Amino acid sequence: MNRLLFCTIPITLLSLTLLSEVHPASFKIVNRCRSTIWPGFLSGANSPQPPTTGFALEPGKSRTVPIPRSWSGRLWGRSLCSTDSSGKFSCLSGDCGSEKVECSGSGAKPPATLAEFTLNGDRGLDFYDVSLVDGYNLPVLVFPKGGKGAGCGATGCLVELNAACPADLKAARGNGGGGGVGCRSACDVFGDPQYCCTGAYGTPDVCRPSAYSLFFKHACPRAYSYAYDDKTSTYTCANANYVIIFCPPPYTR
Repeated sequence: MNRLLFCTIPITLLSLTLLSEVHPASFKIVNRCRSTIWPGFLSGANSPQPPTTGFALEPGKSRTVPIPRSWSGRLWGRSLCSTDSSGKFSCLSGDCGSEKVECSGSGAKPPATLAEFTLNGDRGLDFYDVSLVDGYNLPVLVFPKGGKGAGCGATGCLVELNAACPADLKAARGNGGGGGVGCRSACDVFGDPQYCCTGAYGTPDVCRPSAYSLFFKHACPRAYSYAYDDKTSTYTCANANYVIIFCPPPYTR
């Protein structure tokens, strides 16, 4: 092989890697809900940080956030938020506990519908899903734009589940009045290993769907309903940008 050509191959690969970081992915976050939401971000361990970890998004508005191409993490929507007289910010649904609009490394308090991403992972693919493993608070749609690959599909939970939530799982507003603000997971409510897929139930052969997880799966067949729901819930795409819509219209793609 020509020595010059041989030497340029790693340089070319390095250039492609650098370009992937220089040109971040774009996450367009859209609020179709009837009231303001506050999207929150939590990065995985050793992941580069996005430029924001939380912000307000009014009804009908959108915001595009540049995301590092090697980012992994999750995002979700907070709702019913307010700031008290001391300046403490909090939300009745999806609160991250930072006491500020920016979550700054704090994750969502269950129940929360999570959009999860690992960008530029194995074989250069993005892996993404919508998870109800930590419960549900808002309908969410995620779809890629401009990506490549047979797995570049839309996913999400497109229906309003709070009213239909089983009584055992319903997260009530405040001291129990005023209606539900989320639908908790059975693991969160009962803490039982068979629902949490822990201990003796820590493998997919043993931890099976429960009546509670099947409630979520029947309502939102593309979303994760319990820890080992991978086969029908993980999507892959290469070099895509993503649109995340909260409270999307009915979607049948």
